[in-house]
Amino acid sequence: MTRVLRDCALSSQGRIAFRLISSNEVMEKGIAVSVLDLVGMRAEESAGSAIARSVNLAQHVERLGYKRYWLAEHHSIPGLACSATPVLIGHVAAATRTIRLGSGGVMLPNHAPLVVAEQFGTLEALYPGRIDLGLGRAPGGDAQTMRALQRGLRHRGDDFPELLDELRGYLGPEKPGRAVRAIPGQGSNVPITLLGSSGFSSQLAGMLGLPFAFAAHFAPEFLYAAAELYRKQFRPSEVLRSPYFMVAVQVIAAETDAAARRLFTTPQQRFLRLIRDQPVELLPPVNSMEGLWQDRERAAVESKLSAAIVGSNATVKAGLEKLVGDTAANEVIVVTDTYEHADRIESYRRVAGVAATIELKAVA
Repeated sequence: MTRVLRDCALSSQGRIAFRLISSNEVMEKGIAVSVLDLVGMRAEESAGSAIARSVNLAQHVERLGYKRYWLAEHHSIPGLACSATPVLIGHVAAATRTIRLGSGGVMLPNHAPLVVAEQFGTLEALYPGRIDLGLGRAPGGDAQTMRALQRGLRHRGDDFPELLDELRGYLGPEKPGRAVRAIPGQGSNVPITLLGSSGFSSQLAGMLGLPFAFAAHFAPEFLYAAAELYRKQFRPSEVLRSPYFMVAVQVIAAETDAAARRLFTTPQQRFLRLIRDQPVELLPPVNSMEGLWQDRERAAVESKLSAAIVGSNATVKAGLEKLVGDTAANEVIVVTDTYEHADRIESYRRVAGVAATIELKAVA
């Protein structure tokens, strides 16, 4: 069954109004959900311990029916153990059986396209049919870290399309006369998704006919404009005949709204420490954030987390229904960071159950 999009317009609230019209309209139950993991560490915790929790989470969400498990790329950020993204993907893939594993995403300007093609071509050879390559154009760290990563590469953000084209050449069919090949990688056709938090990548993904994933878990203010731009610019390709739009969003589900809001103070403290340029280790939840932040800091954190869906099963269901209805998203990538691992697993369990009950308009 495919989704038919008609009459896409910006509402008076700045959100996209999608009207699905068909003479054979039916209801399709269940939205696709996936996971984005930044491999958060607790204070004084080893990277190995945090990675072990990620492996355990991947095993749980695989059993729960999540579609894919993506790992981010961040560098020189105390509290995050996700700098060597392809290594983590291989490690988690070895501990799971069916769930798709990928990058959310590899920051392409940090790497030579040939190296990325070889890494993901090797992963595809080891775990055929299970590897995704999500690509971003941000540095994944500060300016000094970017210079250290790109030493000798001299890439700029505006040469991302050229880097992407080179990378796709290494992963696509072999062409006569090509002097350099990715081995493994050539002909693997590892699926590529573009990631972004603004209009640049959404427009590029649309023009190339690629899937697009928007980072609403930290840049919610551009979500609706990017969704509209992606669909407006979309051109059918050998990869996709119609747009495939994914939204990454913070979600915490618990038994009650109050319990979920308390757990949510852990990511709130992370973002507070981020804007203070402090380590972003996972901190235990608190009963209230009052007294921990100043008014301007509170405004900044709440702005970054304004798309978060936090609450009981009923609250989370209403939030997911609204998100998918407002954006016509094909898939929701769930970002859940709690201090206790058991709370994280329980939240993902609840979200999986809720997502399976949501009815979507579709046409035969």
